[in-house]
Amino acid sequence: MSHPTKITFFKRFMTDIQNGAKTITIRDFSESHYRVSSIVDVYALEDQSYIGKIKVLAVKPINFDELNEKHALQENMTLCELQSVIRDIYPGIEQLFVIEFELV
Repeated sequence: MSHPTKITFFKRFMTDIQNGAKTITIRDFSESHYRVSSIVDVYALEDQSYIGKIKVLAVKPINFDELNEKHALQENMTLCELQSVIRDIYPGIEQLFVIEFELV
């Protein structure tokens, strides 16, 4: 299986990524194949504009009902907001993956 060298985020999250307020992303299995220590190009989902690079620090499986305040803080939102965003993007999916990263 190849390891992705690119990741996309909604534009509304770009400022939080660039200023270090957002340090994780929560994805489904189809986007869980990032390799720890790899450097990944970041693009805006809406228009594919290039944002920068992140270093993947960790990839950990998590169930939706295990999301907590720490994850919300790392996403720079409340737990309610985080749960709502995840449900909007991944309706009905319980098995998710936390990808921890830093801007490089």
